[in-house]
Amino acid sequence: MKHFDVIVIGGGHAGSEAAHAAARMGARTALVTMSKSGIGVMSCNPAIGGLGKGHLVREIDAMDGVMGRVADKAGIQFRLLNRRKGPAVQGPRAQADRKIYQTEMLKEIEQQPNLEIVEGEVVDFVVEDRHVTGVVLTNGEGLAGNAIVLTTGTFLRGVIHIGDISRSGGRMGDKASVKLAERIDSFNLPLGRLKTGTPPRLDGRTIDWDLLESQPGDDEPTLFSFLSKGTSTPQVTCGITHTNAETHQIIRENLSRSAMYGGKIEGIGPRYCPSIEDKVVRFADKESHQVFLEPEGLDDHTVYPNGISTSLPADVQLAYVRSMIGLSNVEIIQPGYAIEYDYIDPRALDLTLKVKSLGGLFLAGQINGTTGYEEAAAQGLVAGLNAALLALGREPVIFTRSQSYIGVMIDDLTTRGVSEPYRMFTSRAEFRLSLRADNADQRLTPLAMSLGCISSERAESYLNKADRLIDAMARLKGTRYSPRLIEKAGIKVSQDGAKRTAYELLSFPDVKFEQVLTLDASLENVDADVRRQVERDALYANYIERQQRDIDLLRKDEAHQIPVEFDYASVEGLSNELTSKLQRSLPANLAQAARIDGMTPSALTLLLSHLKRGTKKRIA
Repeated sequence: MKHFDVIVIGGGHAGSEAAHAAARMGARTALVTMSKSGIGVMSCNPAIGGLGKGHLVREIDAMDGVMGRVADKAGIQFRLLNRRKGPAVQGPRAQADRKIYQTEMLKEIEQQPNLEIVEGEVVDFVVEDRHVTGVVLTNGEGLAGNAIVLTTGTFLRGVIHIGDISRSGGRMGDKASVKLAERIDSFNLPLGRLKTGTPPRLDGRTIDWDLLESQPGDDEPTLFSFLSKGTSTPQVTCGITHTNAETHQIIRENLSRSAMYGGKIEGIGPRYCPSIEDKVVRFADKESHQVFLEPEGLDDHTVYPNGISTSLPADVQLAYVRSMIGLSNVEIIQPGYAIEYDYIDPRALDLTLKVKSLGGLFLAGQINGTTGYEEAAAQGLVAGLNAALLALGREPVIFTRSQSYIGVMIDDLTTRGVSEPYRMFTSRAEFRLSLRADNADQRLTPLAMSLGCISSERAESYLNKADRLIDAMARLKGTRYSPRLIEKAGIKVSQDGAKRTAYELLSFPDVKFEQVLTLDASLENVDADVRRQVERDALYANYIERQQRDIDLLRKDEAHQIPVEFDYASVEGLSNELTSKLQRSLPANLAQAARIDGMTPSALTLLLSHLKRGTKKRIA
């Protein structure tokens, strides 16, 4: 039996990131996938990033992950969303060429040392004393591993629905994973059922583009990777059309033929990415919905109509699509469909994404109840790093809420679980002013360096930028200027006699770096990237300083670890309801316990008291 340090099951976005991360750590890693050609497939929308999601991609990149730089190579349209709002809530997004993305991701996997691709389907686990020690393939071949990362996406007992037609499948054209799902049943993990959907794919040659509103990309693309220097593919323009009264009427008349409204689907879908049937029913007073027509590649005629995912029959899909402006003669290449699949309640995992009740098994991606490539890849990074650390006998790495969006997501999942597919938003992060997309490298690359999971090129680039930032900050803060000199420089300021540094002036909403150059000629040498960075840092500096107290309190609570074997029933004064919730979720620390529904300050005080008593007993 061939032995690896880490075995990753599944070659999607979670699996690719997990395998690459484990291999970067120096762990001998196997990526097991049904087909090498399935690695890096963008099975839904060929786009990366967005609000909240773009922050995750930047953080993955800061840890030297692959999604960001692959997206930059494949990007055919880049847009910074929320541009009119503050930097903290702006999100980079790229429309990608599906083929280039897949090709570049496979190249990253194949070129990574310590990483071997194994083609095959995993149908069983090898378990010894509640510890997963290997996997078995359909051909009977066994692989042994110190740690296993399971990233099955929508494949666990996946069922595809198009109208009244339902069939087993992990995604269109791929079979579901049934035997593995049955094996997971034996672990007695809490299971649930979720669903997601995709729209029909259109033939771009049959679209009347001249009738559509056009949506160009940004003139100056905002890239994902801190190492990328520019775009490498031609840029395209997307089109915009709208549903209308006729569209909605066609859908309403056929709701009974929808798999979702016809009672065929039990799983809960994503509230923030509803099907077109859902939109028509839930927003009955709305006369139209925007539909973005996004090309899937430079040499591909397929167009992705973002905003009309569906489980209606194919004939109804064609009818409602053709009711829209610019699409009256359109042909459908592939009908849209809903897919229903098993997921495991993420409260069964700890903060490393390891299953609490089993040794050596980590879960990442949609199997944990999330939706989206970015959420999956970020989980893959966490699981891959921790699987490697476990296999190599090192301490785990924990991403915290105050440190990263990755930490926010992992904490949300493992503390609260999910009632619908989890999607990242900036509003989920209470410390979002300091967790910006632009400073992800400052927050996380030092951690990556300490773990030893980044290339020398990444480390050198980061250290060089850090030196330039330190130098610029020193000059910006080195001299204080009188209100008279500041006014003379063309910056409006109160004539109150108070002297201010150039850095303090950059905290004014309308002041840009170029305006403070007349105060200090040496600032001319500061490059454009550093100029924009210090502008953003200065803008939020006062707010972040106030927020730091809350961060310190959170870190203090996170330091109060709760042993997995802690007996909540022994804590006198806790209600039966809270005791039951705590026993079910098994929070890793006091901060997680505080976020459980129904938790009160008095109950937290009781927990802290018992934890301290337990610590004293162990010390004694």
